[in-house]
Amino acid sequence: MSRADLPTPGTVRHPRAGCQVVADDSSALVRLAGTLEPTDVERVRDALLVRLVDRPGPIVVDLAGLRADRVTAGRLLAGVRRAVRDWPAADLLVVDPTGTLVDGDAAELAVYRTEAEATAALARTPMAAVLTEELTPTVGAARWARELVTDRCARWGAPELAEPACIAVTEMVNNVVAHASTPMTLRLAAQGDTVHLAVRDHSRRQPRYGGPASLTSAGGRGLLLIDTVARRWGSTPLPDGKVIWCVLHTEDESHWHHD
Repeated sequence: MSRADLPTPGTVRHPRAGCQVVADDSSALVRLAGTLEPTDVERVRDALLVRLVDRPGPIVVDLAGLRADRVTAGRLLAGVRRAVRDWPAADLLVVDPTGTLVDGDAAELAVYRTEAEATAALARTPMAAVLTEELTPTVGAARWARELVTDRCARWGAPELAEPACIAVTEMVNNVVAHASTPMTLRLAAQGDTVHLAVRDHSRRQPRYGGPASLTSAGGRGLLLIDTVARRWGSTPLPDGKVIWCVLHTEDESHWHHD
Protein backbone atom coordinates (compact mmCIF):
# COMPACT_ATOMS: atom_id res chain seq x y z
CA MET A 1 0.00 0.00 0.00
CA SER A 2 1.57 3.22 -1.15
CA ARG A 3 2.23 6.04 1.29
CA ALA A 4 2.85 8.72 -1.31
CA ASP A 5 1.67 12.34 -1.24
CA LEU A 6 2.10 13.11 2.44
CA PRO A 7 0.55 16.57 2.92
CA THR A 8 1.68 17.03 6.52
CA PRO A 9 3.92 15.07 8.90
CA GLY A 10 2.07 12.16 10.45
CA THR A 11 -0.65 12.03 7.80
CA VAL A 12 -1.13 9.10 5.44
CA ARG A 13 -3.03 9.78 2.22
CA HIS A 14 -4.11 7.23 -0.36
CA PRO A 15 -4.91 9.47 -3.35
CA ARG A 16 -6.81 8.24 -6.37
CA ALA A 17 -9.49 9.56 -8.67
CA GLY A 18 -12.62 8.93 -6.67
CA CYS A 19 -12.51 8.17 -2.97
CA GLN A 20 -9.49 9.17 -0.91
CA VAL A 21 -8.48 7.60 2.40
CA VAL A 22 -6.64 10.08 4.63
CA ALA A 23 -5.32 8.89 8.00
CA ASP A 24 -3.53 10.83 10.71
CA ASP A 25 -0.81 8.72 12.33
CA SER A 26 -1.08 10.75 15.53
CA SER A 27 -4.73 9.83 16.14
CA ALA A 28 -7.39 7.21 15.46
CA LEU A 29 -9.08 9.37 12.82
CA VAL A 30 -9.44 8.28 9.19
CA ARG A 31 -11.28 10.49 6.71
CA LEU A 32 -12.96 9.27 3.55
CA ALA A 33 -13.28 12.04 0.97
CA GLY A 34 -14.42 12.39 -2.62
CA THR A 35 -16.78 10.11 -4.52
CA LEU A 36 -17.04 6.44 -3.62
CA GLU A 37 -17.55 4.55 -6.86
CA PRO A 38 -18.15 0.78 -7.02
CA THR A 39 -14.61 0.40 -8.39
CA ASP A 40 -13.23 2.09 -5.25
CA VAL A 41 -14.80 -0.26 -2.70
CA GLU A 42 -12.12 -2.96 -2.63
CA ARG A 43 -9.28 -0.41 -2.50
CA VAL A 44 -10.88 1.55 0.35
CA ARG A 45 -11.61 -1.66 2.24
CA ASP A 46 -7.97 -2.71 1.88
CA ALA A 47 -6.73 0.70 3.06
CA LEU A 48 -8.91 0.52 6.19
CA LEU A 49 -7.79 -3.04 6.95
CA VAL A 50 -4.13 -2.06 6.62
CA ARG A 51 -4.71 0.90 8.92
CA LEU A 52 -6.31 -1.36 11.52
CA VAL A 53 -3.54 -3.95 11.37
CA ASP A 54 -0.71 -1.41 11.41
CA ARG A 55 -1.98 0.50 14.45
CA PRO A 56 -3.56 -1.22 17.49
CA GLY A 57 -6.85 0.14 18.74
CA PRO A 58 -10.15 1.20 17.16
CA ILE A 59 -10.34 3.78 14.40
CA VAL A 60 -12.89 6.53 13.75
CA VAL A 61 -13.93 6.78 10.09
CA ASP A 62 -15.29 10.23 9.20
CA LEU A 63 -17.65 10.35 6.21
CA ALA A 64 -18.18 14.14 6.27
CA GLY A 65 -16.27 14.63 3.01
CA LEU A 66 -17.60 11.51 1.27
CA ARG A 67 -20.06 11.53 -1.59
CA ALA A 68 -21.54 8.05 -1.79
CA ASP A 69 -24.69 6.03 -1.76
CA ARG A 70 -25.16 5.33 1.94
CA VAL A 71 -26.14 1.71 1.30
CA THR A 72 -22.81 1.12 -0.45
CA ALA A 73 -20.89 2.96 2.27
CA GLY A 74 -22.69 1.07 5.02
CA ARG A 75 -22.02 -2.28 3.38
CA LEU A 76 -18.33 -1.42 2.97
CA LEU A 77 -17.80 -0.29 6.56
CA ALA A 78 -19.86 -3.11 8.07
CA GLY A 79 -17.78 -5.60 6.09
CA VAL A 80 -14.56 -4.11 7.45
CA ARG A 81 -15.89 -4.23 11.01
CA ARG A 82 -16.93 -7.87 10.64
CA ALA A 83 -13.48 -8.72 9.23
CA VAL A 84 -11.64 -7.28 12.24
CA ARG A 85 -14.02 -7.96 15.12
CA ASP A 86 -11.89 -10.87 16.35
CA TRP A 87 -8.53 -9.22 15.72
CA PRO A 88 -6.62 -8.08 18.82
CA ALA A 89 -7.67 -4.55 19.84
CA ALA A 90 -9.46 -3.60 16.62
CA ASP A 91 -12.80 -1.92 15.97
CA LEU A 92 -14.39 0.75 13.81
CA LEU A 93 -16.58 3.75 14.72
CA VAL A 94 -18.22 5.94 12.10
CA VAL A 95 -18.97 9.67 11.86
CA ASP A 96 -21.91 10.38 9.56
CA PRO A 97 -23.11 14.00 9.80
CA THR A 98 -26.05 13.27 7.47
CA GLY A 99 -27.56 10.77 9.88
CA THR A 100 -28.62 8.55 6.98
CA LEU A 101 -26.26 5.63 7.65
CA VAL A 102 -28.79 3.69 9.71
CA ASP A 103 -30.33 0.86 7.68
CA GLY A 104 -29.23 -2.48 6.30
CA ASP A 105 -25.62 -3.40 6.96
CA ALA A 106 -25.05 -0.05 8.67
CA ALA A 107 -27.33 -1.10 11.54
CA GLU A 108 -24.43 -3.07 13.05
CA LEU A 109 -22.11 -0.04 13.03
CA ALA A 110 -21.48 2.40 15.87
CA VAL A 111 -22.49 5.66 14.11
CA TYR A 112 -22.18 9.21 15.47
CA ARG A 113 -23.20 12.57 14.03
CA THR A 114 -19.98 14.42 14.90
CA GLU A 115 -16.30 13.66 15.28
CA ALA A 116 -16.44 14.93 18.88
CA GLU A 117 -19.19 12.42 19.76
CA ALA A 118 -17.25 9.53 18.24
CA THR A 119 -14.03 10.57 19.95
CA ALA A 120 -15.83 10.82 23.29
CA ALA A 121 -17.33 7.36 22.79
CA LEU A 122 -13.89 6.03 21.97
CA ALA A 123 -12.47 7.56 25.14
CA ARG A 124 -15.20 5.88 27.22
CA THR A 125 -14.37 2.46 25.80
CA PRO A 126 -11.92 0.51 27.96
CA MET A 127 -8.74 -0.03 25.97
CA ALA A 128 -7.65 -3.63 25.70
CA ALA A 129 -4.26 -4.59 27.08
CA VAL A 130 -2.10 -5.00 23.98
CA LEU A 131 1.28 -6.44 23.08
CA THR A 132 2.79 -5.82 19.64
CA GLU A 133 6.12 -7.35 18.65
CA GLU A 134 8.00 -7.44 15.36
CA LEU A 135 9.53 -10.83 14.54
CA THR A 136 11.93 -12.04 11.89
CA PRO A 137 11.31 -15.32 10.01
CA THR A 138 14.01 -17.29 11.82
CA VAL A 139 14.06 -20.62 13.61
CA GLY A 140 13.95 -19.01 17.07
CA ALA A 141 10.93 -16.79 16.31
CA ALA A 142 8.34 -19.25 17.65
CA ARG A 143 10.25 -19.73 20.91
CA TRP A 144 10.42 -15.97 21.50
CA ALA A 145 6.72 -15.64 20.66
CA ARG A 146 5.86 -18.33 23.23
CA GLU A 147 7.85 -16.51 25.91
CA LEU A 148 6.03 -13.26 25.17
CA VAL A 149 2.63 -14.94 25.17
CA THR A 150 3.27 -16.80 28.43
CA ASP A 151 4.45 -13.64 30.15
CA ARG A 152 1.47 -11.54 29.02
CA CYS A 153 -1.14 -14.17 29.85
CA ALA A 154 0.28 -14.25 33.39
CA ARG A 155 0.33 -10.43 33.64
CA TRP A 156 -3.22 -10.16 32.37
CA GLY A 157 -4.58 -12.67 34.88
CA ALA A 158 -5.22 -15.44 32.37
CA PRO A 159 -2.42 -17.95 33.00
CA GLU A 160 -4.72 -20.79 31.99
CA LEU A 161 -4.64 -19.45 28.43
CA ALA A 162 -0.86 -19.54 28.18
CA GLU A 163 -0.71 -23.15 26.99
CA PRO A 164 -3.36 -22.92 24.22
CA ALA A 165 -2.03 -19.51 23.18
CA CYS A 166 1.48 -20.95 22.89
CA ILE A 167 0.18 -23.79 20.74
CA ALA A 168 -1.61 -21.34 18.44
CA VAL A 169 1.22 -18.81 18.17
CA THR A 170 3.76 -21.57 17.47
CA GLU A 171 1.76 -22.75 14.49
CA MET A 172 1.13 -19.20 13.24
CA VAL A 173 4.77 -18.15 13.47
CA ASN A 174 6.14 -21.41 12.08
CA ASN A 175 3.75 -21.08 9.15
CA VAL A 176 5.35 -17.72 8.31
CA VAL A 177 8.88 -19.08 8.74
CA ALA A 178 8.20 -22.14 6.59
CA HIS A 179 6.00 -20.70 3.85
CA ALA A 180 6.05 -16.88 3.80
CA SER A 181 9.63 -16.08 4.86
CA THR A 182 8.72 -12.44 5.52
CA PRO A 183 8.96 -10.24 8.60
CA MET A 184 5.87 -10.61 10.78
CA THR A 185 3.99 -8.74 13.47
CA LEU A 186 2.68 -10.54 16.52
CA ARG A 187 -0.22 -8.87 18.32
CA LEU A 188 -1.88 -10.11 21.49
CA ALA A 189 -4.71 -8.45 23.39
CA ALA A 190 -6.76 -9.30 26.48
CA GLN A 191 -10.41 -8.30 26.54
CA GLY A 192 -12.72 -9.52 29.29
CA ASP A 193 -12.34 -13.28 29.59
CA THR A 194 -10.76 -13.66 26.15
CA VAL A 195 -7.32 -13.35 24.62
CA HIS A 196 -7.11 -12.38 20.95
CA LEU A 197 -4.00 -13.39 19.03
CA ALA A 198 -2.87 -12.50 15.51
CA VAL A 199 0.20 -12.79 13.31
CA ARG A 200 0.47 -10.52 10.28
CA ASP A 201 2.90 -11.37 7.47
CA HIS A 202 3.62 -10.06 3.98
CA SER A 203 2.71 -13.05 1.85
CA ARG A 204 -0.69 -13.34 0.19
CA ARG A 205 -0.44 -17.12 0.21
CA GLN A 206 -3.37 -18.30 2.31
CA PRO A 207 -3.12 -21.23 4.74
CA ARG A 208 -5.11 -24.31 3.84
CA TYR A 209 -7.24 -26.21 6.28
CA GLY A 210 -8.55 -29.52 5.04
CA GLY A 211 -9.95 -30.81 8.30
CA PRO A 212 -8.32 -33.42 10.57
CA ALA A 213 -5.08 -34.85 9.22
CA SER A 214 -4.67 -38.59 8.87
CA LEU A 215 -2.63 -40.44 11.47
CA THR A 216 0.00 -41.25 8.84
CA SER A 217 0.39 -37.73 7.41
CA ALA A 218 3.75 -36.06 7.87
CA GLY A 219 2.39 -32.51 8.16
CA GLY A 220 -0.68 -30.33 7.79
CA ARG A 221 -1.55 -30.34 11.48
CA GLY A 222 -0.84 -26.67 12.22
CA LEU A 223 -4.30 -25.30 11.48
CA LEU A 224 -5.86 -28.35 13.09
CA LEU A 225 -4.07 -27.49 16.33
CA ILE A 226 -5.28 -23.88 16.16
CA ASP A 227 -8.81 -25.14 15.48
CA THR A 228 -8.55 -27.39 18.53
CA VAL A 229 -7.50 -24.71 21.04
CA ALA A 230 -9.38 -21.67 19.69
CA ARG A 231 -13.10 -21.02 19.67
CA ARG A 232 -12.77 -18.93 16.51
CA TRP A 233 -9.93 -18.43 14.05
CA GLY A 234 -9.38 -17.33 10.49
CA SER A 235 -7.16 -15.67 7.90
CA THR A 236 -7.88 -12.21 6.46
CA PRO A 237 -6.22 -11.25 3.13
CA LEU A 238 -4.48 -7.88 2.89
CA PRO A 239 -3.18 -6.15 -0.24
CA ASP A 240 0.38 -6.91 0.89
CA GLY A 241 -0.09 -10.08 2.94
CA LYS A 242 -2.53 -11.51 5.45
CA VAL A 243 -3.52 -11.70 9.12
CA ILE A 244 -4.03 -15.07 10.79
CA TRP A 245 -5.98 -14.66 14.03
CA CYS A 246 -7.69 -16.64 16.76
CA VAL A 247 -9.73 -16.09 19.92
CA LEU A 248 -9.14 -18.01 23.15
CA HIS A 249 -11.66 -18.13 26.02
CA THR A 250 -10.81 -18.76 29.66
CA GLU A 251 -14.16 -20.56 30.00
CA ASP A 252 -13.03 -23.22 27.54
CA GLU A 253 -9.85 -23.90 29.48
CA SER A 254 -11.61 -23.92 32.86
CA HIS A 255 -14.08 -26.50 31.56
CA TRP A 256 -11.28 -28.61 30.08
CA HIS A 257 -9.21 -28.69 33.28
CA HIS A 258 -12.29 -29.23 35.47
CA ASP A 259 -13.21 -32.33 33.51
